[in-house]
Amino acid sequence: MTSATPSIEFFDGLSEELANVSLRRSKETGIRSVLMIFKTLKAIEKFQSFTKRSYGDLRLIDSEGIISVQPSSVKFIFGGDEGDDIKRVECTFEIPQDDHWERFMRFMQRYAEANGMGYSDQGKNTQQNS
Repeated sequence: MTSATPSIEFFDGLSEELANVSLRRSKETGIRSVLMIFKTLKAIEKFQSFTKRSYGDLRLIDSEGIISVQPSSVKFIFGGDEGDDIKRVECTFEIPQDDHWERFMRFMQRYAEANGMGYSDQGKNTQQNS
């Protein structure tokens, strides 16, 4: 077993802070995909990519163990006055198997609870009373 505090790592021992996550399912194929958005990456800010070992994948770590996923894309979105400040990083990967999806959702539940995040199903119409 690993640490009880869930973490997300691109580099060995350097936890990243997830800003948002979007879960999608293709109507044509039924394959689920995940879009993770990070406002910053500690690895880049501290130049850790030169001193830490890169996995080449994304590691999601919690009390059940390690989930290793190969991103299908990682996009760096830049902005700022000079256009060279990272606004966010978008990491996308697919999860085709149901048992892997269930394991991922357990990780996300733990991560959300540990980091004060909530879940909202934007695909359904809901009413809020004021």
